[in-house]
Amino acid sequence: MSTTIRFLSSLAIITLATAQQSSLPATPLASKTGFSYPSNIPDKVDTDTGLIRGTQFGYNNCNSSTEGTSSLCQTSFLNALDDFCLWAPSKPDSIIADTEGEEVAWCTKPGRGTRLIPNGALQGVQFMKTSDYIQVVGFIDQSQINIKSDDPGGELDPHGADLRGNPMGGLAFSTAWTGKNDSYTQVIEWHNFMGGNTFCFKVCNPSKSHAADYCQHIFDRIGCAYNAPNSAKNGTFERCEGEVQDFPGVYTDASGATQTFSQPPEGVAPSPPYTPRVPASSNCVQFKSAELFSSIATVIPTSGPFASGGASFSAAASLSSSAAAKATGESGNGARVQADVMGALALGLASTLAGVVGSILFFA
Repeated sequence: MSTTIRFLSSLAIITLATAQQSSLPATPLASKTGFSYPSNIPDKVDTDTGLIRGTQFGYNNCNSSTEGTSSLCQTSFLNALDDFCLWAPSKPDSIIADTEGEEVAWCTKPGRGTRLIPNGALQGVQFMKTSDYIQVVGFIDQSQINIKSDDPGGELDPHGADLRGNPMGGLAFSTAWTGKNDSYTQVIEWHNFMGGNTFCFKVCNPSKSHAADYCQHIFDRIGCAYNAPNSAKNGTFERCEGEVQDFPGVYTDASGATQTFSQPPEGVAPSPPYTPRVPASSNCVQFKSAELFSSIATVIPTSGPFASGGASFSAAASLSSSAAAKATGESGNGARVQADVMGALALGLASTLAGVVGSILFFA
């Protein structure tokens, strides 16, 4: 073998090794804790450079100065039926599988520097509070938050194959465990499934020992039905209290033995051998969407079927923390020179995700 060939071979091996070493961050996103909202949020949580996926797409220090249709805020919230965010793309007609590392926060409350979910996009939402987690599950015209209308979607979580999260640098906060609408807890474990004009977003109480179990991130191809079993209904907006679900992927077989489902490799459609148990709920209170989303009543979609003339839906009054135990949210801090901004859920959705034929079962 000539000296030149040996040199090129060695260079190729070094290049490959360097590429492999450059995929993981010094600190995984799920280990970046200790942030407080709104007083202690960095401009970007992901500060790594030279890694395979590049740098963080957006920013985390957001407030009213960054709010609008071009906001790239990657700090999200889940507080109440009328106060939550969803991760979605920044550009119209996007595919979740193509943009998962770049999703931005779309929210139902102004003042935190995010994009706002357009009026009428939400078509039914169930908010569930349990001892270990809270979640919202529902129906949405996803084209109004830049997801291609026929995209079956996928999962967002704070892990990802390279541990940088999807989106990279995405943070989540909640007021659910403080008892105060202006006191936030950083959520370490969460998952958000988007696609098929449906969604589920669950955040797990970081003070509980099973946060990572309830907010599992390894069952990304079996959707909401198995990761967030629910009884949400299209056209219904309700707040409930509930029992906890079984850990995603864990079930009891016909003999009474506890089993754990293993998701097959990419290219093989997952077919779980069980029907997930939908936890019992209680104290459900239903609302009209107009009662919930008055603060986004004038938000006009910039993409989707209502983009040209705006949606013909209306909203009337937002919730407060007093009457009927209704909840509100608060605004953020910082400044940036940038004027930006399932009846019961149907079972199963089989489709192609990221070019691989799989089965995405969103709702039970």
